[in-house]
Amino acid sequence: MNKSKNHQILSGGQAVVEALRIEGVKYVFGLIGSATLELFDALYEAKDIKFIDVRDERTGAHMADGYARASGQPGIVIAGQNGPGATNLVTGIAQANAAFSPVISLAGDIASEHRGKDAFQEIDQQALFEPITKKTFSVKQTEKIPKILNEAFNLALAPRCGPVHVNLPRDILTNNANFAEFNKHHNNILPKASKDNLTKTIDIILSSSKPVIIAGGGIKNSQGGQEVIHLAKILNIPIVSSAGHGDALPFDESLYAGQMGPRGNPVASNLVKEADVILALGTRLGFNSTFFSYENINEQASIIQIDIEPKSLGRYFPITIGICADAKTAAIELCNEISLKKEAIKIDTWTKNFLDKRKDYLIKRDEEADINSHPIKPTGLFKILRETLPKNAAVTLDAGTLCLQATDMLNFNSPQSLFTPLDFGLVGFSFACGLGVKLAKPDCPVISLMGDGGFGMTISELSTAVQHKINTVTIVMNNKSWGAEKAYQRDFYEKRYIGTNINNPPFDKVAELYGAAGFHVNKLSELKNAINDALQCEKPAVINVDVDPNALYSFRKDSFKHKQKS
Repeated sequence: MNKSKNHQILSGGQAVVEALRIEGVKYVFGLIGSATLELFDALYEAKDIKFIDVRDERTGAHMADGYARASGQPGIVIAGQNGPGATNLVTGIAQANAAFSPVISLAGDIASEHRGKDAFQEIDQQALFEPITKKTFSVKQTEKIPKILNEAFNLALAPRCGPVHVNLPRDILTNNANFAEFNKHHNNILPKASKDNLTKTIDIILSSSKPVIIAGGGIKNSQGGQEVIHLAKILNIPIVSSAGHGDALPFDESLYAGQMGPRGNPVASNLVKEADVILALGTRLGFNSTFFSYENINEQASIIQIDIEPKSLGRYFPITIGICADAKTAAIELCNEISLKKEAIKIDTWTKNFLDKRKDYLIKRDEEADINSHPIKPTGLFKILRETLPKNAAVTLDAGTLCLQATDMLNFNSPQSLFTPLDFGLVGFSFACGLGVKLAKPDCPVISLMGDGGFGMTISELSTAVQHKINTVTIVMNNKSWGAEKAYQRDFYEKRYIGTNINNPPFDKVAELYGAAGFHVNKLSELKNAINDALQCEKPAVINVDVDPNALYSFRKDSFKHKQKS
């Protein structure tokens, strides 16, 4: 266990920075504020920690979120000012909470003696963050800083991962204390499946005729894709991924169907609708994957659910077996259990039919891509992206109609190559997230896809990207609208458009004003060269792509049944 030298007299601000150093933190994201100047002054001395100063606390949290997901280490974000600085964090921390991302947020807070007196910029920050974190701390004694930050790291990385927030009053940061030692957090022990449950699971799968494996975030985040592939090949059964985790397995794996669910592709989705046994590995079977509806999962199927969070087992659908365990480890143990069987019956007809349908789907996906129309159609844009993006690229996505269409239209080749808002459905996430991903993966091309609305929310972080030479490529799919809402107004509200049309500046020109590279694509034939030039320009780059404003899609038709004419 790493420790610092004993018996140091430090200010609270210095103690915070020393705790981060002991944890091996490389980057801290944040926005300076007067409430935490003691902390920032200590950070100035920490030459082994780079401070990435952002233009908004929300986007700083997205950067920390992207960094955490891409690196597997906590992303650290500081809101330097109490009150408004802390409230600006809320959206980013709520996003990290929905994505089970290990973000640790630090916020300045009013002086302890002023609490409860309606002081300047006072708000109950403890109550504010408790619903959107695994735990929220308010430090009351300077000497407790190392212990609390140690616990924050433990909690953020403990299964299941998630954000932790720490409030740091002004006086706590300025006071001096005698610190005995700073310890690095300990690694968590992962739960394992019992021998009995493993045996029962294999028996159920081998007695089925239409089994399927769902690989979720627990497989992706543990990089357990190869273990799942090995299991599937032994049994000769198909695999799908849960929503937002299309990179859990390599796209070109023959038994992998891609993303399931209402926003997935039809082949993967139908496998789950028709399966008689579902082995759910590291997935909650949550809303984006199922809409909590038997329209998206076979009601008659036996569900075997393996998840590291016991509360997830059987929470949304009745299950035959529930196992609280690390999904990757369970996949290995299931392979070992099968090897003990004298006869392992392979499922042939079901899998052959799937392979034929998957092949046809991929052919049809390319054939139906419209690469000739003007304005640019999304299907054509995605086809060019499939052909052009480097195989080792990481892709970040926003919410919104165009990005939702992209989730299963692109090909992902390794874990941690797809980053989405997941269940929080946040617009304005992708660009800032991509900056964090790039810092975690400096040798990996990072492509951020956004609509024009979302990019307009966060465009000021171009200044951060240029200042710190964080060279991502942002592709703005510009249809001059809030596309999801405009589609709903078109389809269910008789084209009574209000608030959905957007007037945008030329984003490529704005990028150049910030010191980034800007490209404008008006014809699809220009896109491939623009992407290649952006990847090679050695600057942050923005590609402003004019997309057909009428190419909109209503994803949540189920929410507007009351508006549908009988």
